[in-house]
Amino acid sequence: MQAALTPSMAVELLKEGNKRFINNLKVNRNLLQQVNETSDGQHPFAIVLSCIDSRTSAELIFDQGLGDIFSARIAGNVLNEDILGSMEFACKVAGSKVVVVLGHTRCGAIKGACDGVKLGNLSTLLEKIQPAINAETLVTVNRNASNSEFVERVAELNVHLTMERVLNESPVLKAMVDDNEIAVVGGLYNVESGEVEFFEKDRALSFNMNNTEAHIVAS
Repeated sequence: MQAALTPSMAVELLKEGNKRFINNLKVNRNLLQQVNETSDGQHPFAIVLSCIDSRTSAELIFDQGLGDIFSARIAGNVLNEDILGSMEFACKVAGSKVVVVLGHTRCGAIKGACDGVKLGNLSTLLEKIQPAINAETLVTVNRNASNSEFVERVAELNVHLTMERVLNESPVLKAMVDDNEIAVVGGLYNVESGEVEFFEKDRALSFNMNNTEAHIVAS
């Protein structure tokens, strides 16, 4: 199945899975059988970078089973070299067809970054969200976690900027995108409805690479 998929087909599988999830129509899977079927190898069709938030398990919200997707999770769905290397393994070595950067609403890491929280090693992680905060220029007052509009705009910008970093910092993945072997897409999971809003052709991000200004525009 993995070999026959195109990147757009892989994205559609995720969309269909999320529709099943929000309608409580999940596929009836025999997980023990899937354990046996994947014991000799795996062929996931996607890798999803998502937050560690307990409400955002990619396998559940996209209604996927064992061996279907790679799941990389870190607070604030931020990017680092290890995660980027994992994406390269997933796509170049293991054959995944799509990289998904998945943020979510009401994200605690985003809120912490917006409030400038300092706490041990968490401080370094939250600094990776700062470019999205700097890029958000429409909200001029109450630029902190108490302003839900500001928080959600930063969360979305963080997804877009992370997608851009994937392409800028991984020649391996960029070449695969250019050759139409994989796609890099983003999305925002709504913790209230369970729905994922995908960012593809309907939205684009216009920003300067110094992360000083950005705005989301219709394409």
